[in-house]
Amino acid sequence: MSETFKALLVEQPEKKVFTRSIVARSVADLPEGELLVRVHYSSLNFKDALSATGNPGVTRNYPHTPGIDAAGEVVSCSDGAFKPGDQVIVTSYDLGMETDGGFGQMIRVPSKWALKLPAGLSLKESMMLGTAGLTAALSVYELAQGGIKPEDGPILVTGATGGVGCLAVAILARAGYQVTAATGKASEADYLKSIGATEVIERSEVTEGSDRPMMKARWAGVVDCVGGEMLAAAIKSTRNWGVVTCCGLVGSIDLPINVFPFILRGVRLIGIDSAECPREPRSKVWQKLANEWKLAGLEAMVDEVGLEGLEEKIQLMLKGGMKRRALVNLQ
Repeated sequence: MSETFKALLVEQPEKKVFTRSIVARSVADLPEGELLVRVHYSSLNFKDALSATGNPGVTRNYPHTPGIDAAGEVVSCSDGAFKPGDQVIVTSYDLGMETDGGFGQMIRVPSKWALKLPAGLSLKESMMLGTAGLTAALSVYELAQGGIKPEDGPILVTGATGGVGCLAVAILARAGYQVTAATGKASEADYLKSIGATEVIERSEVTEGSDRPMMKARWAGVVDCVGGEMLAAAIKSTRNWGVVTCCGLVGSIDLPINVFPFILRGVRLIGIDSAECPREPRSKVWQKLANEWKLAGLEAMVDEVGLEGLEEKIQLMLKGGMKRRALVNLQ
């Protein structure tokens, strides 16, 4: 196909130098795959900002179009898994990493990467959630699968103002849980309460006394988006048979912990990997996000931009200055 489309293209003109521009690309230049999708919406994630600025841990081959999230309409599908006109969500796997991603108006991917958009959710709403929403929802799903019920006590969310954290707060509240949001941004307390937090605490309140082998049992469950000392303290202060989910590493990749919380309180630590999540739980979680976990007021949690507005958001994200998720309108 010779059809052209607009895309953000990251190029490497010389070693350690990366440039970003909006260009016209050809469908013929896209990678192999059974599924061709016209993208309506995407969203900006930290991994996208890294890919767009040349981080080799995310993307090594340039020129490249980032965007680990995409939602749109099927143009063609050579294996019959979808039909033209179907609305689909494509997130995770290799999309936007080494495979040209959702910051272009067209993507071509393996059909197994896509899920049909569930009834009750629009393409726009799905990308207001994106990978961040999927990760947050998988965390809540694992708490529920672990037997943690709303009446069991408060759920701690660390890194609560981040993309995953704020959506975890909102989904937990929608599911009926009491939510304690921990953040280093005291100015965001009113916002966190407006999306469902029962209580907002300084992150230092979570880690105070974390040098001890065990801490006072406080949380029925935890959604940790930080890692490091914060995760260790959360585990040490989780109640008997509580569940802690882990999806972040902004604090540290190391976990300074002993075995006491696991063998004396039966605390369970569950890692959340949305990138390679199997199709069945991925589908179940999207169905929940379209139905019993559907969030009202998603528009208030995002800033909508076009491709032209991405550069400002990428720089803001890298500086830790994002206050809302960035929804990318490709139409």
